[in-house]
Amino acid sequence: MTFHYLESADDPRVTDYTTLTDVHLRKLREPEEGMYIAESSRVLRRALAAGHQPRSFFLAEKWLEDLDDVFQAYPDVPVFIGKAPLLEEITGFHLHRGAMAAMHRPAPVPLEELLVNAQRVAVLEDIVDHTNVGAIFRSAAALGVDAVLVSPRCGDPLYRRSVRVSMGTVFQVPWARLESWPNDLDRLKEQGFTVAAMELTDDALDLDELAARRYPKLALVLGTEGAGMSSDTLNAVDLAVKIPMRAGVDSLNVASASAVAFWELRPRG
Repeated sequence: MTFHYLESADDPRVTDYTTLTDVHLRKLREPEEGMYIAESSRVLRRALAAGHQPRSFFLAEKWLEDLDDVFQAYPDVPVFIGKAPLLEEITGFHLHRGAMAAMHRPAPVPLEELLVNAQRVAVLEDIVDHTNVGAIFRSAAALGVDAVLVSPRCGDPLYRRSVRVSMGTVFQVPWARLESWPNDLDRLKEQGFTVAAMELTDDALDLDELAARRYPKLALVLGTEGAGMSSDTLNAVDLAVKIPMRAGVDSLNVASASAVAFWELRPRG
């Protein structure tokens, strides 16, 4: 195993971990360099269990024993160790979740391959809040969604905050980024999916009405938090669905709404 004790925040070997709080930098840098950050020992273990390959590990010395089995399994991957103030200077925040790893991004999975045995698919249109993206993935993993598809302008599921909020479940749910939006919805229909948009339209079905139809294959499209679903997308779907609200509340946060919908629309015998 290769352990490196850090002495300076300017060490060029740890540039993967610098200024992690700079949202714009990370959004540009991580995909282009083919990497992402797994933050916390639990999350990085889930990434490794999913077959993702580490570039390096980054942690305070007190976590060495806890992750010894990981380092034994990856003896050629460098381990960077430092005192808390130095690690904070490098990353831009207090590293209190145990450890981090810079991970190689896995190769994209072709859409048709994701859909082969899928019954329930979530489609995210232009959801740019990474907290919501991560929360949706966590609900998808917990409630039996088989795959998640994201539009070209949707937030990155492997962005640091998305991964952290999802508790690493972004590694459990197969996902793919669509290239032609909303035209790619036709590819779901060709695979036998009924495509439903969660949107407050005049003709939207109540959620329980849609569930009662028991479509064998159903794709649920969730729109951006602010403007909602685009008109082009609404024209491309088969139908719209809404969660009935009480007490004058007109909507839920998109992540909360996704959890309600995933549970209600789960396949049933």
